[in-house]
Amino acid sequence: MRNEDSSVQATFNSIARRYDLMNRLMTLGSHKRWCREVAVQVTASGGNNFLDLATGTGVIARAVRAQSPGSAITGADFSEAMLDVARGVQDNSRIVWQFADAHELPFGDSAFDGVTHGYLLRNVSDLDRVLNEQFRVLKPGGVVAALESSPPSGILAPFIRLGMRVVIPTLGTIIGRDRDAYQYLVNSTLGFQTPEALRLRFKQAGFTDVQVKPKFMGTNMIWTARKPFL
Repeated sequence: MRNEDSSVQATFNSIARRYDLMNRLMTLGSHKRWCREVAVQVTASGGNNFLDLATGTGVIARAVRAQSPGSAITGADFSEAMLDVARGVQDNSRIVWQFADAHELPFGDSAFDGVTHGYLLRNVSDLDRVLNEQFRVLKPGGVVAALESSPPSGILAPFIRLGMRVVIPTLGTIIGRDRDAYQYLVNSTLGFQTPEALRLRFKQAGFTDVQVKPKFMGTNMIWTARKPFL
């Protein structure tokens, strides 16, 4: 594991216990609704075997199960602390929690009907490799659906950036009890790919029908993309 990946891993281990609370606060209660939208998108094409990367506490994985109750779901993360929280939530039926690094997935080719993730891409050290791995493990015709943050744009961007730099670290200090971790999350969002650039990276990995739906004044995006049929 690269040094930068180890640092990210330590960050998420440190905030695992308050991660869901902070997500609710930072999105004004919208996070679970967006996760349900991701689940709806990935299950719309059918299938019965889904992978949720950067599963965290398992919010998206459980949303996928709610949409497709008979499916097998793997929730994977490289933060053991996050996985411990996920395993501690009542009712883990049909979900297998597994340690995995998104840069090198321990799954076979064409293993899953759909792949989901939330806030994964801004935190990886090799974006192209991570997208290539998702492409590899998807079956032909399979869908990736993802919730991702995005640097603000437009006329309000300077004010949104200022608000993020002030509000999120403050909440991280008071609620999350780790200012540095939430300062990192702000920096990783503000320094991340624009939607136009990220769309290109999806296409370079081989995905087609790449779609994006902005949320929360464009600071969050729901992405969908498809692996072509052979």
